[in-house]
Order: sequence, then structure tokens, then C-alpha cells
Amino acid sequence: MIERYTPKEIGAIWGDEEKFKRFLRIEELLCEALESRGDIPKGTSKAFTGVKINLKQINKFEQETNHDIIAFLKSISPQLGKAAQYLHMGMTSSDLLDTTLAWQIKDVTAIILDELDGLMEETLKKAKAHVETVCMARTHGVHAEIYSLGLKFLYFYNDLREGRRLLDTSLSYVACGKISGAVGTFAHLDPEVEEYVCKKIGINHALISTQIVSRERLAYYSAVLAMIGATLERFATEIRHLHRTEVREMEEPFYAGQKGSSAMPHKQNPIICERICGLARLLRGNMQVTYENVNLWHERDISHSSAERVVLPDSTAALCYMLKKMKGVIRDLRIHPENMRRNMELSRGAVYSQKVLLKIMSKGVGRIEAYDMVQAASLRVIKNNTDLKSEVLRDKTICSYLGKKEIEGVFSPRAYLKNVNKIYKRFKIA
Repeated sequence: MIERYTPKEIGAIWGDEEKFKRFLRIEELLCEALESRGDIPKGTSKAFTGVKINLKQINKFEQETNHDIIAFLKSISPQLGKAAQYLHMGMTSSDLLDTTLAWQIKDVTAIILDELDGLMEETLKKAKAHVETVCMARTHGVHAEIYSLGLKFLYFYNDLREGRRLLDTSLSYVACGKISGAVGTFAHLDPEVEEYVCKKIGINHALISTQIVSRERLAYYSAVLAMIGATLERFATEIRHLHRTEVREMEEPFYAGQKGSSAMPHKQNPIICERICGLARLLRGNMQVTYENVNLWHERDISHSSAERVVLPDSTAALCYMLKKMKGVIRDLRIHPENMRRNMELSRGAVYSQKVLLKIMSKGVGRIEAYDMVQAASLRVIKNNTDLKSEVLRDKTICSYLGKKEIEGVFSPRAYLKNVNKIYKRFKIA
């Protein structure tokens, strides 16, 4: 991921120096496990204390060997003295790579979960603050019925909460290492060694592996990241629609000193939400790559490796960045209830049509007959540039079932929110 979209804390975990430090720690833990079993001399693992990672040297060795693990081992071996004879004992490259990858995923996911928590907190604040703020719900982009603005945020909050749950629970499956040797048979190491090392770094171990852990794990992880990204994209799109000049019900923040266009000084564009929508596409594309990586030859080929080195760091960085940005957007949203009320009036009462329909049906009129009555009145609103209440009051057929007071009572926006608090109580926040 380019630096622009890489939070520093995520970039640090995926950086080369950090990767090699984790390699070193796994090699040290391997020796600890072998010592405890009596397979190598006591005190061997102490030789790792003070070993330094020399990135420049490792890169030089990799140019010579065309193999990053051998370059790493060649670089640290002289620092280990006699203990070097036990370095990487019984392991294969993927024992280091996959176990480190699982460890990195665990740690970047912890950061992502923290960012999700922060966004959920801001979203819930808005949901609570706008329970009684009436706005226009739209289906197919067209006015539907009266809505609570708070429900927009609560709906977003719920999907974030579910995404968080899936991401958190995915770790027991995804953050899974292996130290089972060249083809996963434990021919040169006891399974206890694998269990010891993985437990020490806080990840699971694979019950069975080949030269690698199954890539279904990473495909699932990438799918969860992409799904959370899609949730962010959906709400960013909502804000973008409501930000439009013709609507202007909610606007993305526009900070002091910010510029919207190099050509048009008046512009205040929803650039953050647009950026979130763009990065969500990246997450879905990366997800596709991880699914392609599931299909490998026999006990492993290397076709997955190059792709994973790109898409997994990029996806975690992009999602973390998106969460940070969306948190700022939600916190500093410019909300215009007066414009919401104005826009509600654009349909001139037509949005109350279902209320009128149900009121007529309550008098014993069949649904089809009642529907036709109300639809005819609604179409006259459009044709005559009038409003639905006036058309209903002038309709002799409808008035034969409903009195004036009953009709007046239908056209109340607050009536649509009578059960909203019951929805909030489901979240134990009302």
C-alpha cells in the first residue's frame, strides 16, 4: 500500500525489519522448545539474546541467494556462535513465513478492532442524538415514508457490530501457524514444538498442514475485511447522496483551510466518502486474489506467495485507514434537520399514502379497492401540483369512509416514529 493510505502502526507491523524480528523470535522459541524436550543442549536459546537484524546485509544476501529466508539465516548465523548449528532445525521456510504471517494478522487485527470500536462509539452517539430527527426515507432513490435519522446511524452501527464480531472470531481460524516441516509430516520435529511456539506468540496451530496452512483461512479473512469495507462504502454512499446540493441533508466535514477545487472556489466535495468508496473496491479485488490462492499444486507451490505479500498488508492498511477516516466523518458530520423537513415537503404529502390506504381498509374496504382510490388521489397530486391531503379531502369516495378529523390525523410525521424506541431497546440503549 502506498504511504498515503497506510497508518503508521499498520505499516510498522508489515515492515521488513519487524518481519525479521519475528522470524528471530520464532527461531529462538524453536530452540526453547527443543531444549525443554532435551533435543538440544540447555542454554542454546540464550544465544539469541542481543542478535541484531541487519536489513542491508539481509537484502545483499537475498540478491545473491534469491531466497529471503536463507538470506535471513545467513545474516544472523555468525552472531549465534556454536548455537548456529541448531538454527532452523527441522524447519522449512514456510514454517517461519506462515507462523509469522499469522502473528502479524493477529496484531494488525487488534488495531483494526480498536478502530472499529472508535467508529462504533461515534456512530452510536449520532444514533442516540437523532432518534427524534425526522427525515425522508428513500427506496429506489425516491421518497418512501417518514423516517428517523437516528435509525440510519443505528443500522450502520449494527452492521459494524456484526462485522466486528466476525473479524474478532475469525482469528481462531485465521491466525494459525505451523511448524510441521517440509510437507507437514513432522518428520524432523515433534508436534509439541509447534504447539509450544504458537502458544508463546498467541496464535493457534494448524491441526494439519502441508508445507503451508490452508489458504482458505486467508480467503475467509480477506472476505471479512472486504465485507466491513463494503459496510463503510454503503454509508459513505449514503452521505454522498445526502451531501448533494439539491438534497443537502448531511454533509461531510469541511475543515478550516480546506480547499474543494483548484478551479471552483465554492466547492465543498465529499472527498473522504468518495475515497472510502474507492478503497472498498480495492478490498474486494484483493479478496478475489486470496480466493485464487486457495488452489495450489499438491502440498504447495509458490504462486500464492507474491500475491499475499501485496494484498494482505494492503487490505489491512486500507481498512484501518478507512475506519479512521469514517470515524472523523461521523464525528464531524454537518447535519441539517431543516433541510430534511424541507425535502419531506417536496412530495406534497404523497408519502402519507400508505397511512391513508390503511385507514380506508380499517373501514372494511378491500385492499385493491382502497389502493386504487389512494393511487388515483396521489396521481392527481402530481398532475395538478396540489397536495395529498387536499386531494383526499376533495375525494367524495374516500370521504364516504373517512371524516375530516380522521384525514387530518393521518398527516402527522411523528406518528411514523411511534415504535422507533422499541427498535433501540433491542440494543439496550434506549
